[in-house]
Order: sequence, then structure tokens, then C-alpha cells
Amino acid sequence: MSDFLLIHGSCHAAWCWADLIPALTSLGHTARAIDLPSHGADKTPVKDVTLDLYARAIIDAIDTPVTLVGHSMAGYPITAAANLAPEKISKLVYLCAYVPFAGKTLGDMRRMAPSQPLMEAVQINDDRISFSIDPAQATEKFYHDVDPDRAAWAVRQLGDQPIDPQETPLTRTNNVPAHYIRCLDDQTIPPAMQVTMSSDWPKDKVSEMQTSHSPFLSDPLGLAKLLTRITSS
Repeated sequence: MSDFLLIHGSCHAAWCWADLIPALTSLGHTARAIDLPSHGADKTPVKDVTLDLYARAIIDAIDTPVTLVGHSMAGYPITAAANLAPEKISKLVYLCAYVPFAGKTLGDMRRMAPSQPLMEAVQINDDRISFSIDPAQATEKFYHDVDPDRAAWAVRQLGDQPIDPQETPLTRTNNVPAHYIRCLDDQTIPPAMQVTMSSDWPKDKVSEMQTSHSPFLSDPLGLAKLLTRITSS
């Protein structure tokens, strides 16, 4: 069985994994999630948040090697963490996540996509160093296949997202084994872009789910079973 550390995406926090963690433990794994700096219960000021700070928070949360799962934006922090301390990570899993192309920022990657469906819901905050998601559009973008009550709960939890980590270039320099999970009904990161980011990966290192951007809420048991297969391969 595996030990999972789950890393959330933009405007989310550890709360988003609340359904996946028990699904994983029911299959015999151990699993936990953390709040990245300035997210959830973490009180780091937004102005102090960097991609490197994200990466170091992840590494500091690991004692023995883990399967590190990154959702969406967290593709960058988990890559940066693996660059810093590859010995702490047994496998990287990119869950409909951004995979850095050499020297590109996450913003660059988003702009490379054939469309940018999330941008119409992005609201730049008054501080000009963070953004939030329009609550009226959040379900459509993130949770359209999630139980409506659960989706409404998730929308209420959304917070601000520091911009600096998303405009910091990164190159993957680690050799940690990796797997990509494409979400084929994603309304946030176009599935075509997910294909682009993983098109040259071996076929056995790419999986697909017929879900929205948030399979941890729409199909947590299905995701847990898929993660089990990924870690056993």
C-alpha cells in the first residue's frame, strides 16, 4: 500500500481532498493533505508567497517517501518540490495538472492552450497580487458533475490565489517517475491541453477519467482505485 500526500490547486486548500482521503484509506493506503502557504488555515501573507515557498512547504511535510499528487496549478509546486528533494518522492501524479515545459511559467502554459475557459471567472483582487474565482461561475468551471450540495459547499470554501507562483518559470530537472491523469470533461484546463502536456509520455503513464476538473469530489472512489493502480504499476 502507498502513502499519499495530496496538493491542492488554485483557490483551493486541503479541504478539497475530504472525500478522496477516506476513499484511499478504505483501500488500505495512508493519505493526507496540506494547505499551501496562504491557503486554507495557513496565514502566510499573500505578498510573501512564491513557487519556492510552495515547494519547501511540501518538502517540509514529508518524512518518508510519498506518492505526491498535484491537482491543476499544483503541477508546478510538486515539480519544484521534486527538483529540490527527489529522494522524498516515490512518484509524481499530475491530476489534470500543469506540467512545466522548460522555462515556462504556469501562466505561459495556460496561454498556450487552445482556449482559456477559466479566465472569464477570474477576478483580480484589489491588491493586484492575487485573484479569486467568481462564485457564480465556480460550479460551472470546477464542479459541474459534483452533487449540487457538495458543489455549493466547495464554492463556499474557495479562497484567494497568489499570482507570483503562477508567473515564475520552471524546468523539471528531476527523474522521479510520473503519471498523468487527464480529465476529459474538464471545464478549467482544456482536455486538449492536457493531451499536449502528456502527449510524449509512455502510454502506460497516462490515464483518463470522464470527469470534470474535480474528480476528488465527483468520483472519489474511482479516483482512489485509479491511484491504486498507478502506484502498483
